[in-house]
Amino acid sequence: MAYALTLGTVAFLLAVIWGNPLLALLRKYSIGKQIRIDGPSSHQVKMGTPTMGGLMIIVPVVLITVALNIANLFGRTLIGRSIMVPIIVMLAFGALGFVDDLAGVRGRKGQGLMARTKFLWQFVIAIPTALVFHFLLDIHSVALPGVPQKIDMGPWYIPVATLLIVGFSNAVNLTDGLDGLAGSTAAVAFVAYGVIANLQGQTWLSAFCFTVTGAIMAFLWFNAYPAQMFMGDVGALALGATLAVVALMTGQWLLLPIIGIIFVAEAMSDILQVAYFKLTGGKRLFKMAPLHHHFELLGWSETHITQRFWLISVLAGMLGVALALW
Repeated sequence: MAYALTLGTVAFLLAVIWGNPLLALLRKYSIGKQIRIDGPSSHQVKMGTPTMGGLMIIVPVVLITVALNIANLFGRTLIGRSIMVPIIVMLAFGALGFVDDLAGVRGRKGQGLMARTKFLWQFVIAIPTALVFHFLLDIHSVALPGVPQKIDMGPWYIPVATLLIVGFSNAVNLTDGLDGLAGSTAAVAFVAYGVIANLQGQTWLSAFCFTVTGAIMAFLWFNAYPAQMFMGDVGALALGATLAVVALMTGQWLLLPIIGIIFVAEAMSDILQVAYFKLTGGKRLFKMAPLHHHFELLGWSETHITQRFWLISVLAGMLGVALALW
């Protein structure tokens, strides 16, 4: 654990150093966020705020993890080489998010990739990842609280793993709508799984989780209200997919909806809003979806929503770790 915590601190220091240069670069090339016109009016002042800040997380995490695991990556140990799975997933989903962000900045009306195109590519990445887990890493089980032995899911593991990766990638992306919200809640989730991995003796996976946490905290230095930069899809898609991969590698992925309760609530609010709207012929279940916009329109301030959602995520993370120990 000392090693993992130290790496988290190093990741923060290395990431925060290049925050200002990245910010200057994004401003130079006018990589600014386009704000949806049907969103809360208070968000219009954020128009043009630099986005793609997720690069500030991905680049240090990849460099640090690869640098510290070179011997393992080219060695004969499957455990060492398995750390490449979350790294590759982070890079792949980050690349997809990068293209989406760029399309949103340069495209017509500030729109990114079409939803079906984005979903297609998410599945293109997630399905091979699930196959690697099942056939190469021999990971195809689930842990249940209070049950000493993991339950083998057989081939059913592949579609479940695929849906988890795609689902949480989009869930974190939906959560990324307020200053500091997605980053703070994602950091808590990675800490929780870092602790779980450490208790399982998965040293490299625990170190990876805390490296991600440190980089996220560096990003939050610039994303705290009022945000100087936004995470963008390059960060949100990558963090959500990587979180699901980490959960799958611990076998404790059944706890992911608890540890990531804010992400689940945000995604479900969006799904329920659309379904209710279609079933009732135009009525709305929430004032606006995702959920954080609903509370904004109820009169909650942006900082109150972020802080309260973060508190809920901390409690959920604590409960998730407790259940993993049960």
